[in-house]
Amino acid sequence: VAGSATLSALLRATPPCRSAPIRAAGPLFRRTPPRPTPPRPTPPRRPARHGETADPSALPARTRREACISAMMGPSLGPVNLFGEGSQEAKGEQARMSSIVGALAIADLVKTSLGPKGMDKILQSHSRGGSVSVTNDGATILKSVLIDNPAAKVLIDISKVQDDEVGDGTTSVCVLAGELLRQAAELIEKKMHPQVVIGGYRLARDAALKALRAAAIDHSDDEAAFRQDLLNIAMTTLSSKVLSQDKEHFAAIAVDAVMKLRGSTNLDQIQIIKRIGGTLKDSYLDPDGFLLDKKIGVGCPKRMRDCKVMIANSPMDTDKVKIYGSKVKVDSVSKVAEIEAAEKKKMLDKVDKIIAHGCNVFINRQLIYNLPEQRFADAGVMSIEHSDFDGTERLALVLDGDIVSTFDTPERVKLGSCELIEEVMIGEDKLVRFSGCPNSQASSIVLRGANTHVVDEAHRSLHDALCVLSQTVKNTAVLPGGGAPEMLMAQAVEEESKRVASKHVVAMEAYAKALRTMPMHIADNAGYDSTELCAGLKAKHHEGRHTWGLEMDRGGLGDMVALGICESLQVKEQVLLSSSEAAEMILRVDDIVQWRRANGSSEAAQRSAGAGRGVQLSFGRSELAVSLLSDRRVPPPNTVEHPLSRPRSHTLLNLVRVVAA
Repeated sequence: VAGSATLSALLRATPPCRSAPIRAAGPLFRRTPPRPTPPRPTPPRRPARHGETADPSALPARTRREACISAMMGPSLGPVNLFGEGSQEAKGEQARMSSIVGALAIADLVKTSLGPKGMDKILQSHSRGGSVSVTNDGATILKSVLIDNPAAKVLIDISKVQDDEVGDGTTSVCVLAGELLRQAAELIEKKMHPQVVIGGYRLARDAALKALRAAAIDHSDDEAAFRQDLLNIAMTTLSSKVLSQDKEHFAAIAVDAVMKLRGSTNLDQIQIIKRIGGTLKDSYLDPDGFLLDKKIGVGCPKRMRDCKVMIANSPMDTDKVKIYGSKVKVDSVSKVAEIEAAEKKKMLDKVDKIIAHGCNVFINRQLIYNLPEQRFADAGVMSIEHSDFDGTERLALVLDGDIVSTFDTPERVKLGSCELIEEVMIGEDKLVRFSGCPNSQASSIVLRGANTHVVDEAHRSLHDALCVLSQTVKNTAVLPGGGAPEMLMAQAVEEESKRVASKHVVAMEAYAKALRTMPMHIADNAGYDSTELCAGLKAKHHEGRHTWGLEMDRGGLGDMVALGICESLQVKEQVLLSSSEAAEMILRVDDIVQWRRANGSSEAAQRSAGAGRGVQLSFGRSELAVSLLSDRRVPPPNTVEHPLSRPRSHTLLNLVRVVAA
């Protein structure tokens, strides 16, 4: 009210608008009637400048009022729009909270899948096939989610990196990053600067990493103890998967396959074949053979010993006339027969060159037509067609041979070898088995299951176990599981915070609190009282029992080393580092800019308007509006671009007008 009165007095004191009443539309102003003022002598007026009106009273009342306010307040520095059409920007607290909320949504999505009692998710595709998959693997879930939040994409990226690096911990890394951001959001609401939070998180991360490495156990010197550690890690990894009921059986399969690699991390030498039928217990490891999911050619021998194998990638389907993009003129049908005979002779000569290499088994990545297949059968050579690129690469690795494309230099070709090649039956399908391969690191695992969903999830679970075991063979340190590492790291962070004399102490305590929420989520997903269990676990760790953790089969506490619940040190290190870096990256954000593409149109405009000029049909309730896309403006919603685009668009426009009439 005081401001309104002051502004009223100022407006009345201004000579050009002395007779104009105050008409402010805002809620902070009150409509006041004009007060009677004594007559004052009129001051002399200066001559009107260029562009001004000589008599201000001749101006409208609104224009005179705006001129008075502008003259009183001076030039206004309004906001300047730096971005073009189609670009958006969010700044400051809005951008930061938008990033944190998006990351928390992703963390809450996979949080219920954490731990040995985690729940599964059904992923349904909206494509024409409508494929459905059931899984609780964090990386598989997040790869299938279509999101638009940039911070959520950061969490999905770190989950993919976790899956590529170590194979396990894809859910844990997202959940821990979400909890770190949740604690940081509370501190930011209390007016703590994000850089202070980041500094405290870095101190806490270093302390946690130091405690984690100090608690690691290494049995690489004892072969029997190290194998038992690998079995425990495999069973711990599989306990949260669909294979949890048969984890001892599949853990032995995974350990035997990884031990054959002899320290290598190349999992391409392990072939996993999925066959529907039977139960999961019917799955087995073929330790001395390599299976190829193909069939032997018609008329060829089905069993061969002392094999010399040629692995090729060459077209073997040119026994028919196939001339594309050209014309051949002949004057009789006999000429066509001569061309066909020449093509057949060319293919038969190629087969003879292959046989001249001294091989008795020919495996081609591409198709083998009837004519060359019959020539191979007549020569007693086993032929296998269409081995695919993955199968060809694996065969070259297993059989220790070269992949050949030309056959003019037999002396430079290295043939593969094996003791026996035979056709075997698995379920109702026929496969080719290679026994006695020179590369003894290769093996094949056959997975059986009731349906496609079970077999696919078993494949994903076993692949995770194989990845973790291969990395553990390389870095042999292990840790107790069941939430014990998180409680140990939280206690180490709290002890380190007592030595810090700055505001970073609050952020370090928040970091420790975020670490302690991981065992709580494990207990919650199992249906137990997480508060009571985590309080008891915290007391055990303060007593110095750092190997104690959650035992979810009975819903209590126990010694993880005695129970055989172990995890790889590298997995925990990767989870800790990736989640901390992702949280720091998101906390640094204070500006989100949705950019436009280089051609000047935004992504939404390109999706709506398409490329190039065209006719835009806008269907309303009772009218058909037609407009030409002569510029790059974003079209209104509910518009469809016409597929026809002609230089003379007015012709089509007239046609549409006639149809509309």
